[in-house]
Amino acid sequence: MASQATLPISSPQSTGTTGAQSQPPISTPAFRSFISRLSSSIRQGFAQRRPWFELVDRTSFARPDSVTEASSRVRKNLSYFRVNYITLLAGVLALSLLSHPFSLLVLLALLGGWFFLYLFRPSDQPVVIFGRTFSDRETLGILVVSTIVVVFLTSVGSLLISALLVGLAMVSAHGAFRVPEDLFLDDQEPANAGFLSFLGAAASAAPAVAARV
Repeated sequence: MASQATLPISSPQSTGTTGAQSQPPISTPAFRSFISRLSSSIRQGFAQRRPWFELVDRTSFARPDSVTEASSRVRKNLSYFRVNYITLLAGVLALSLLSHPFSLLVLLALLGGWFFLYLFRPSDQPVVIFGRTFSDRETLGILVVSTIVVVFLTSVGSLLISALLVGLAMVSAHGAFRVPEDLFLDDQEPANAGFLSFLGAAASAAPAVAARV
């Protein structure tokens, strides 16, 4: 009696594995480390925030007598209220983006592309889109061109610039008219503390990013 032929059976698990590997996952440890450093820096920054009633104390406002006095006030107030000013700028940017949902979505898509396709993607896993494999140089070039197009050739760039100009105008006006004599300017933290300390994490990751190029 002839033995029955064995039919080949494909493993659905292996097929799913192959399909999953066609798209490189994000480097989870690096991304989690970045998010952890950023959240820690934001918490430290808010801990250094000055009370808002000092910022809007109506009895401490006076018109400067000269441009020199105004610039001196701006420097002192910037040193003392720097976290409050950064929060104010962030609030102006957030309101501008929320009032233009399309620009917000475009900016989030651009940032997501940088994060997931280049910065936190393992260097040994190429980007595969619709069966086309892109090298690190091609991915970087596409992201740079996309950034230039989004920032300079769409409404996103003008929206960000106008929001920053409005925020800087508000900060400059407040710094020029806020009299800093009642502020304890001698007790200051280092300028790289708070919100800006997470730049150290980006600097430490720079060699890894530069190695891709």
